[in-house]
Amino acid sequence: MGKNISQSSEYSISPDGEKFSIPREDEYGIEFDSLKKQAEKAKSEGKEIVVVLGVGFVGAVMAAIVADAENNKGNPYYFVIGCQRPSTRSYWKIPILNRGIAPVKAEDPEVDVMINRCVKEKKNLIATYNNDCLSLADIVVVDVQCDYSKQDLGNMRTGEAEMSAFEDSMRVIGNKIGKDCLVVIETTVAPGTTEFVAFPIMKKGFEKRGIKDDPQLSHSFERVMPGRNYVSSIRDFWRVCSGCTKESTVKVVDFLNKVLSTDKFPLTVMDRPIESETTKIIENSYRATILAFLNEWSLFSERNGVDLIKVIKAIKVRPTHSNIIFPGPGIGGYCLPKDGGLGYWSYKHILGFEDGDRIFKITPTAIDINDTRSLHVAELTRDALRNMNRYIAGSDVVLCGASYRQDVGDTRYSGSEIVVRKLTEMGAEVRVHDPYVEHWFEFKNQGLYPSNKHSLKRFFRNQDELEKITVEKDLKKTLNGAEAVILAVPHEPYLELQPKDVVEWAGQPIAVIDCFGILTDDKIRKYFKLGCEVKALGRGHIQRIKKEVRKK
Repeated sequence: MGKNISQSSEYSISPDGEKFSIPREDEYGIEFDSLKKQAEKAKSEGKEIVVVLGVGFVGAVMAAIVADAENNKGNPYYFVIGCQRPSTRSYWKIPILNRGIAPVKAEDPEVDVMINRCVKEKKNLIATYNNDCLSLADIVVVDVQCDYSKQDLGNMRTGEAEMSAFEDSMRVIGNKIGKDCLVVIETTVAPGTTEFVAFPIMKKGFEKRGIKDDPQLSHSFERVMPGRNYVSSIRDFWRVCSGCTKESTVKVVDFLNKVLSTDKFPLTVMDRPIESETTKIIENSYRATILAFLNEWSLFSERNGVDLIKVIKAIKVRPTHSNIIFPGPGIGGYCLPKDGGLGYWSYKHILGFEDGDRIFKITPTAIDINDTRSLHVAELTRDALRNMNRYIAGSDVVLCGASYRQDVGDTRYSGSEIVVRKLTEMGAEVRVHDPYVEHWFEFKNQGLYPSNKHSLKRFFRNQDELEKITVEKDLKKTLNGAEAVILAVPHEPYLELQPKDVVEWAGQPIAVIDCFGILTDDKIRKYFKLGCEVKALGRGHIQRIKKEVRKK
């Protein structure tokens, strides 16, 4: 029952190294009987059954938020089942979640507390590998990834949306749920997916089972932000939603009103799911575009003695431009590097238009710029070392910051990854420090993570040794013997670094590359006085400081 994958290995191994046996075929029936008993008990207590399909970065926390939702008498609305495929890569999340432990690492302490509370105290959150649990559901929330695979670095147009896992999930849902079950697609998908891909798949599944009713299908994307407000970014934030039918729209509005803080953050209800889907794609494409726009001005500033950091601060005083931000060494995270590609791809492959290259000019260009901006960091490192009569090949380089944004441990599509890969290709010996990242899976499992189609290893030479990279926690020790240090992410500890300490720990003057406006002018001046070389993204005024120091 519910067994739909091949068991290619005996174990699934958690990030902490704990092994979990993949369930045998004869265990599926026992598992479902247990789920059914728990669901029947929950229904007798007046709770509806919610299945969250996919307990990854979004799904695990969404499952806990739904389980934690209560009526005005303090009684939970829902009994929640988190369902995850029992693959060797992901099965470990199920037993971990059933212990009351979050299967995702988060800087927000509320994640662990809430999951523990729902599993251990309220006892209305469980996890399973058996997707037959869908037959028990009143509501299904879909959090299955829909990736965009790029075939070339810096050319988004040659990529394609990876729909197979999502389509398989919708097919399973259509074959198993009851006719009155509400399905909420929370995944960011290509515009048109809900109405023109998911709905027909589910409808066909209904017809095969003799169900004449239309599926009650809806879309409501998440706006999750990793960091210290992880839970709040899902629960206490504005949501957009729409259903394929009037009935499904009414149902999804009722569901979201119960689990989210819609009294303070009202819902925006759209007429059609394609409008909800397009909202997510445009808002992330907009953000990616304004960041890419600043790349050209960053290069302009470097070459003409301008400090772009000061320019941006001056511009932000104007309220209409308060959201302008410095782009840093590339734009990471799961959404901004890919979401515009989903829109570009769907225009042709779902919606059927052939003039995408004529229509879409800004969005693909922006994504391409963001994907390759990190390469310039490697060039600055090379030039800084060259100015000290050193070579990039064989040099000891310390990268400070592996994550894609400050004060989080999320390395997904981090600009720092491309910096490491390019420097390694150029022959540098790279060491990594980050106070928040425990495992850098893009290197530890490179070629397989995030998948064999997505590893950035395929775009660079001489990458095999990077599997040995470890993320260090002792910066003083990590800097010992370094010839260059790259300040890649403005983590709080890096903002407090003093030049004299850095040089002392390195044991010599070093090349310093600032990727995010971390260094003040005073610190830049001190590095030059200590015999160091300093380069930075978008900060051309550094050469003026260097001349002043050298002249004195």
